[in-house]
Amino acid sequence: MTIAIVGSKTLMPREFRLGLQFWSRTDGSAGSPTWAAQPNASVVPADEDFGSCLEILKTENVTSLRHMRQTPINPGIYLRVSTRMKVIAGNIPQVRIAGFAAASGGANLANVVQVGPTFTVANYGEVVEVSAIVGSGSRPGVDMAWGRNAAFGYFGLDLLGDNNGAIRIENMVIEDVTAAFVPGMLDWVDVRDFGAVGNGVVDDRAAFVAANQAAGSGQILVPEGSYYIGSDLNLSAPVRFVGTLKMPRAAKLVLTGRYDYPTYAAAFGDETEGMRRALQALFGFTDHGSLDLCGRTVHLTQPIKTSEFAPGLSSFANRRVITNGQISIVPGTAWNTGSVAAKATYNPANPLVMTAVSNVSGIEIGSRVIGNGVGREVYVRARNLAASTLTLSQPLYGGAGTRSYTFERYRYAFDFSEMEQLSRLNFDDVEFLLDGNASGVILAQNGSMNCFRDCYFTRPKDRGITSIGTACQGMLVDRCEFLSNEMGELAQNRTTIALNVNNNDTKVRHSRFIRFGHFMVASGGGHMIEGNHWFQGDAAQNGVRFGGLILTQPNVQATITGNYIDNCSIEWTNEHDARPNFEGNEYSFGGLTVTGNTFLASDTGLGFNWLVVKPYGTGHFIHGLAVLGNVFKSLNNKINRIDKVDTTFANLDYTRMRNIQFQGNMFNGVLTYVANPVDVSFTQSSAASRWLVPVDVALPFNGWAKRVESLVATGPITTASNGRVMEMPWFQLAQGSSKKQIGINWSAATKGSVALRVRMDSPE
Repeated sequence: MTIAIVGSKTLMPREFRLGLQFWSRTDGSAGSPTWAAQPNASVVPADEDFGSCLEILKTENVTSLRHMRQTPINPGIYLRVSTRMKVIAGNIPQVRIAGFAAASGGANLANVVQVGPTFTVANYGEVVEVSAIVGSGSRPGVDMAWGRNAAFGYFGLDLLGDNNGAIRIENMVIEDVTAAFVPGMLDWVDVRDFGAVGNGVVDDRAAFVAANQAAGSGQILVPEGSYYIGSDLNLSAPVRFVGTLKMPRAAKLVLTGRYDYPTYAAAFGDETEGMRRALQALFGFTDHGSLDLCGRTVHLTQPIKTSEFAPGLSSFANRRVITNGQISIVPGTAWNTGSVAAKATYNPANPLVMTAVSNVSGIEIGSRVIGNGVGREVYVRARNLAASTLTLSQPLYGGAGTRSYTFERYRYAFDFSEMEQLSRLNFDDVEFLLDGNASGVILAQNGSMNCFRDCYFTRPKDRGITSIGTACQGMLVDRCEFLSNEMGELAQNRTTIALNVNNNDTKVRHSRFIRFGHFMVASGGGHMIEGNHWFQGDAAQNGVRFGGLILTQPNVQATITGNYIDNCSIEWTNEHDARPNFEGNEYSFGGLTVTGNTFLASDTGLGFNWLVVKPYGTGHFIHGLAVLGNVFKSLNNKINRIDKVDTTFANLDYTRMRNIQFQGNMFNGVLTYVANPVDVSFTQSSAASRWLVPVDVALPFNGWAKRVESLVATGPITTASNGRVMEMPWFQLAQGSSKKQIGINWSAATKGSVALRVRMDSPE
């Protein structure tokens, strides 16, 4: 290997003319014999080739010459020891560079090579350069590799072969040649060596491509500077960025050799831009399935929007994962909520469209619609500026008319709302440090099977996860935690929501939601809500409590199983219905299973209820509800009952109730135990032919006493004169003005005690 000498002579030993007492005849260590006053050595003041030099008459088989100053040997440092010599008379010897390898205490490292290659002189008077490379590493071109235990050395040369030859030796040189080994040591190529300028103006793409081709299995170094890359760049070798890149927004940087967030952040010198560019590659190149944040905290100064990281990308359905890191929001005006007031016309015949929208150009896609007749979590899904129309995520219950609305646009760390379709996007093991500055993630207009797993949403300003369309279809939220930004607020003053969905089959499992206005507003059906803990209490005595889980589709076909539901209710509505009155061609409230949950309340008023049905129109009823094996417990204060119909807009039609199961539940701190069927004990003390049995409060939702499943005499049935009565009575159902009484009719006046099993629903 040919080594280019790039060092200086700062390590040179003393010249011979300064005294031979500095030169040892053996190993060079302190106290070793020197060449001073030796009869076979002298300093020649003016040789025609060397100037001042040393002349030695060789008299020993190995004649050694060592400089007696310690020359440091540090890991990663490489030295070249050299001299020139010639034979002037007598036998011609061989010559080699040699040294004494010493540990920090001065002991010799006998197991390392301490001599260089042997040189042979051909003719008298011929000047021969003798050299050797010494250093810590065993690399190509290194003659004496001394390892990391060497601390210093004594360097010189050895004369070998026949004695009685006169040799002249020029002053010795020791040079630091580490720079000659750096490329091989670091295994990289520098883009500047291939023509990169790095002034931010000249297009350096060709230089980067050439460096990538030359790197082989090594790496690419991008040194300090600003490198303009005018079009797509794909680098298959790992890259280390000291300088930064400038690229047009549409140009992609694809780092297949090392695809991770820290590399992109370094490439662009900005964490927000680095995230944009990494996502651009994630969605624009098939070799990347997962963006690893490498445990980094990504500080975002602006929302990450699709139009800014992938202009023109409207649809994407391949699985992609963002994983292993934190997203932290840097406060600033970029996170300010947008708000626009506008008038619009609504017609239930076209339930997802607003027409004649004033100021439509100022209303952003993803804005939440607020106004009279608008249910919770209704968003602008699309807009048509030419037609002045808006497409909504859900219908409005308020009926036809022209009204004034407010459109609020929250700011999200990740904003996919501009995309028409996005499916199979996964956030895995990501913590969103929102700190009251921003919301979390807003999904695309359409899509399916987007997933959040092992994620933390810490203090979202307004929303954790928002769906403005159907991209929540089949969404998974597994093992996540949502911590509200309104922890210290009273429950009635909270406005934040952890997540909402508009479509079917959401799975929310083993997650935790703390003190939001609502934990979830869910339209659609087929949801599985399992093993979660959501709580919305506060420090108030006799505090007001609201819905934690809001179900807005009447026939919801959902299961709520094994959850811990704390200081909030399950509220079941039809607020996302353009025609909220029941029509004969639709389903009413049904398809809900609530099993094995723990319901807790503390410091609430008597009127709190865990299960609330709120019809937004007339004629509705329940035709499929199972509340089985739950525990209901109120601490500190008792409550009247667990269930309620909110009649703000309308009551239920109790004549049509059917298939309602309330069984196996446990009640603590609840004054009224409800069940369907319910067991009622009754004693008629005085003989009467008609017994009127009250079933006033024990049936769910204060339902009517519509059916008797069984009647058992718990004592003798007798006449007024105590004669035994053996007949079977007949029943009158739903008696009294409240329809909550059962009439038991006998052929004659009787008295006695019975137990009835009564239902508030009809058979299917």
